[in-house]
Amino acid sequence: MSLKEQITTDMKNAMRSKEAQRLNTIRLLLAAMKQKEVDERIELTDAHIIAIIEKMIKQRKDSITQYEAAKREDLVASETFELKLLQTYLPEQLSDDAILTAVEKAIQVSGATGPQDMGKVIAVLKTELAGQADMGKVSGLVKSALQK
Repeated sequence: MSLKEQITTDMKNAMRSKEAQRLNTIRLLLAAMKQKEVDERIELTDAHIIAIIEKMIKQRKDSITQYEAAKREDLVASETFELKLLQTYLPEQLSDDAILTAVEKAIQVSGATGPQDMGKVIAVLKTELAGQADMGKVSGLVKSALQK
């Protein structure tokens, strides 16, 4: 079952069980997916959908930070629920050791010699680790590995 089919099935199940908050979040995701399909005139693959989900997760994290600063616990709870739901659609997250191994391999593949080659390494890793690791964390690991 593709990720798109899984999300559609989950929406139907949320409708049947009358889970309003879950249904609204899934509808937001489906709307973002449909928007990308229409804008780019493409059929979305799982990789496209994962990219959309990662973007939505980043938005939720930013919102949570702002709502916490404003002491709006009701909105923090809502955004946290959405964040957790969206994370269920991402593939299994890699361990730190697996990420380090991938970083070392990407450095060898790209022929990177120093910090100026960070872009080359990130380009290799971005496709390899899509949805499996936080790219901000990966970027930090690449930077420290290239400064050795």
